Amino acid sequence: MSTTQETIRPEASAKSGAAGAATFAGSNSRRFNYFEPKGRKASHYEDMTLDVQPDPKRYLLQDWIISFADGTPTYSESWTAAKSSDWHKFRAIDQEWERTHYQRQSTIVGMIANVVENGRRSGVVKRFDKAWVKILQDHVGAWKHAEFGLGMATMQAQRYGYTQMINNAILTNSSYKLRFAQDLTLYLGEIGMDLEGFDQDAGKAHWLDDPVWQGVRRGIETIGGSSDYLEQYFATNVVFEPLVGELFRSGFVMQVAASQNDFMTPAVVSAAEGDYERNLANTIELFRMLIQDEQHGEANRALFNGWLGTHSEIAVEAAHQLQPIWSQPRVKIAQFVEAVEHSRHRLRAIGSEIGLDVRAVAGS
Repeated sequence: MSTTQETIRPEASAKSGAAGAATFAGSNSRRFNYFEPKGRKASHYEDMTLDVQPDPKRYLLQDWIISFADGTPTYSESWTAAKSSDWHKFRAIDQEWERTHYQRQSTIVGMIANVVENGRRSGVVKRFDKAWVKILQDHVGAWKHAEFGLGMATMQAQRYGYTQMINNAILTNSSYKLRFAQDLTLYLGEIGMDLEGFDQDAGKAHWLDDPVWQGVRRGIETIGGSSDYLEQYFATNVVFEPLVGELFRSGFVMQVAASQNDFMTPAVVSAAEGDYERNLANTIELFRMLIQDEQHGEANRALFNGWLGTHSEIAVEAAHQLQPIWSQPRVKIAQFVEAVEHSRHRLRAIGSEIGLDVRAVAGS
């Protein structure tokens, strides 16, 4: 009897979930940290995100409590082809969690509302150049569907992130995109009340049928159709946004609007540019971590180069199909060739920060 008990005890101890049964980071701390902070002290962001999502490799000694019918665990490392020695190492650069996210979104919505209200009160909408009004109606109206599509793709992707930190970064990315699609919808609806004959449905018609937009649609649908959540995140922020998103938003809308007597639209669109800077910083941090992984780095680099090749080919074609829009304003101050060169330079800079060679896509 005693021999049997002695045999069982070590195994029972190893599987125990009782307090004090395991040693972990912070075991001897009165601050109850269950993780190694990135800096000298844990940030509020780390306190609110690390180990919120369980992981049997860390503290879930009894393995996953819930699994899918086919045996797939609640969260699986197999949901992406990328590999990591420690997924929990990632920390989002913006350190955004639930409370700070809602605060920032509220601030942006308030800013846009003030701009639109003041602009309409001053009668500026009626002074927009007529050719520019049609561009807002047809093409900015079409672009909101691209933003919505990226929002839906990243919304789907965030569910599969292996840690709460990765989920948060992708989910806030999705939230920004969906909010901006809504920003554009509400903005066009507001200015449409001051413009006789403004067609609120024209953007959708152009998105569905105008040849100018079919490359963009293909790019969005390809991203949304990927079964690898990190490929969706990579394709959105590393490839599509610099080659197509910034090209249209910054390289066209924000460059041209002022010369069309429009100070309102750039203020609305600038929110999306700020969103992208935050999303991009988080993206670079994650994929650089994966490329620098001592065990899986080279395999990850080859994987990301494959994703880059697939999605950049589609994005470059989509960008060139948008070229006719640059010729539509009556006052022409932006050149498509210059905008494309800027987008290529942007891609080279992003690739350099991550550790990828993108010269084949972006030019030498």
